Amino acid sequence: MIAATFIFKKKQFDEEFHRLDNEIATFAKSLPGYIGETSWENTEKGQTLSTYYWADEAALSALMNHPAHQSAKSAQSKWLDGYQVIIQQVLHTYGDSQLDHPLAGVTISRP
Repeated sequence: MIAATFIFKKKQFDEEFHRLDNEIATFAKSLPGYIGETSWENTEKGQTLSTYYWADEAALSALMNHPAHQSAKSAQSKWLDGYQVIIQQVLHTYGDSQLDHPLAGVTISRP
């Protein structure tokens, strides 16, 4: 399982941003390897952190190579005041399944 974390600081979002964001989200959710996402805001720093969960790297690559994603990436400086992307391999997850989270109830045991 792969997690892709996108941390960013917002500028002003316009109609083009919202159109691309909607197109990217719709495409991502249609991919067989899409598991779900979570998002948090740090209002003190003005940053947003969104983590997307994928069954494998192939599903994430399909999203990253989508034309709308490429367009948004090339225009990001219009809408963002800085960003960082972190791609992680999920090695282990557990919990009591009480949280509304994409991985609630999913158990990955350590090798």
